Amino acid sequence: MTTDTDLQSARRTIDKEVEALRMMEDELNGNLTQALDLMQSTKGRVIVTGMGKSGHVGSKIAATLASTGTPAFFVHPGEASHGDLGMVTENDVVLAISNSGETKELSDIITYCKRYGIPLIAITKNPNSTLGRTGDILLKLPDDGEACPLGLAPTSSTTATMVLGDILAVCLLERKGFSKMDFKQRHPGGKLGSFLQKVSDLMHKGDEMPLVYDTASMQEALLMMTSKMLGCVGIIDKDRHLQGIITDGDLRRCLSPDMLTKKAADIMTHNPKTITPDILAVEAVKEMNEKKITQLFVIDDNRPVGIIHLHDCLKAGVA
Repeated sequence: MTTDTDLQSARRTIDKEVEALRMMEDELNGNLTQALDLMQSTKGRVIVTGMGKSGHVGSKIAATLASTGTPAFFVHPGEASHGDLGMVTENDVVLAISNSGETKELSDIITYCKRYGIPLIAITKNPNSTLGRTGDILLKLPDDGEACPLGLAPTSSTTATMVLGDILAVCLLERKGFSKMDFKQRHPGGKLGSFLQKVSDLMHKGDEMPLVYDTASMQEALLMMTSKMLGCVGIIDKDRHLQGIITDGDLRRCLSPDMLTKKAADIMTHNPKTITPDILAVEAVKEMNEKKITQLFVIDDNRPVGIIHLHDCLKAGVA
């Protein structure tokens, strides 16, 4: 086989799967809104189920829903027939996936839904199948074959199912006004967790802040700056409003034999760049990079409540 042959095969696969998504896009209708209404209003959880490749995709859909504000989990249809049906309550909504709509392993969970009046959303390409006919709401998959040249391996169908799951999750996210901070609560670990940390999570506060009053001498300012080891000292007035800042760079620029005879207010840079505690730490990093500085005082009503250093952000994995 040659590289050209492989690339041709890859492009055919992409074209076929994109074609399936376009077909699904054209077939979207009011059933989507009905399904979303049902999922949003449920007092319980969204129970996702499916067999084989549909099951693998279903697990991902359940995880995406749960992480974006819609409580959900996956129930394997085989395990459901051996006791896990007890996980499904009358307050839940079931989202059942089967490309053909005739997956026999789904029969018990379908029967259970009908017996107890549990709403059933069917995802299938065949409206006339068992699943298509018994579902309370049908979300139709494109019936355009598979990207697999044998027409057997689930390829286009699983891609379409995955995208349909993303559609449901994103629509529900937008309906609920789900925010970055809500997302952070569900992703405390890993890169996403670090990316969504706020300035207030990383800032130095209280006695860790290098602060002196505007009446302080440069000697006092230098001692404070050295003891806190953050490369700067903030200058505040009697009401604790931030008046200015002295950084390592300011010291180098103002170095002179009489520097220590001056007051901190004589050396400080007025109106320093600041940030608020509710801002994402990644935005603080962006601000520091753009201004070519390494620290920002965190203020509330122009009073310092903390200070954040570029090194703190990098150490926490925020970049």
